[in-house]
Amino acid sequence: MNPIYFDNAATTAIHPDVVKVMVETMAEHYGNPSSTHAHGRQVRTLLEEARKKVANILHVTPGEIFFTSGGTEADNMALRCCVEDLGVSHAISSKIEHHAVLHTLEELDKKKKIQLHFVNLLPNGHIDINHLEELLKQYPGALVSLMHANNELGNMIDLDKVSKLCLQYQAIFHCDTVQTIGHFPLDLQETKIDFIACAAHKFNGPKGVGFIYINNRLKINPLLTGGAQERNMRGGTENVYGIVGLAKALEIAYNEMEHERAHIQSIKDYMMQRVKEEIPGVRFNGDPEGSSLYTVLNVCFPPSPVSEMMLFKLDIEGISCSGGSACSSGSNVGSHVLAAIGVPEDSSSVRFSFGRQNTKEEVDIVVGKLKEMLVG
Repeated sequence: MNPIYFDNAATTAIHPDVVKVMVETMAEHYGNPSSTHAHGRQVRTLLEEARKKVANILHVTPGEIFFTSGGTEADNMALRCCVEDLGVSHAISSKIEHHAVLHTLEELDKKKKIQLHFVNLLPNGHIDINHLEELLKQYPGALVSLMHANNELGNMIDLDKVSKLCLQYQAIFHCDTVQTIGHFPLDLQETKIDFIACAAHKFNGPKGVGFIYINNRLKINPLLTGGAQERNMRGGTENVYGIVGLAKALEIAYNEMEHERAHIQSIKDYMMQRVKEEIPGVRFNGDPEGSSLYTVLNVCFPPSPVSEMMLFKLDIEGISCSGGSACSSGSNVGSHVLAAIGVPEDSSSVRFSFGRQNTKEEVDIVVGKLKEMLVG
């Protein structure tokens, strides 16, 4: 049996066309983009072309895009600089945010730089939008940090509704869009957000590169100092090959989005159907048939003697998936997301996440292995 990769929310396979453009850049363009000679200017041109491509896709200006090492750096930059430079004293978030956000806000709260408030969660894992408005009424001008789609459950917030509430109460809105950039269209002229974070490896781009969008009405200081790169906002020589790859991957993702979405949604729907047919007592965490990522399905299996070993057994069979967020894959640390929505501790939850390369035949194989383990 060929290995089956159902962990695309953790990372995706790099697109062959992205590899091609990166290799060409590595082979032909080695100047430092900060250098003023011809070699440097050639690379600077590639860098700015990539920035313009990203900006055009999101309907923003190139001056609002800053390249980073990935989503974690982008989240940290937004949150820490927002608190340090914009005088924010209250932050509103949720207990199911990615640790890049949650741990950063908890640290800032512990150091008494902000007061952190959590919006209530509904039983299906969605945020309580009415409670969010109550918090905004109580703390106008707060920093609101809510992810567009949860990386474990797949649940998506109503981005337009949250954006409008933040505008109404003069809040600063930071949104971790790591799981949705390249998978859903986002027009930042239509939907007003102050900061977004992106990581290229979530949409078939290279690892170790991403970007932060900063609305040009906001003026913050750099998180990393030591150089004038990224218009004095991010010290350190730019990852030119990665940035070129990011822009190419995003371009491909947008060009193929409608086709890829239909294909991947069909894989997710088929997985739900087959699991329900073959495994008694199974249920799904989050809201997979509602407002949810088409790439993610979080399955809660009934208690079983093999529950704790399920991921290990699947791995032995050549099936890659995860038991929570990518950052916890392979560890014994329980999921803070599943705990926050009250998933029983004695059950076993597995996140299956799908990509452009997956097939229904692979679903049949995986469900067959699960049935062998759990039903016999």
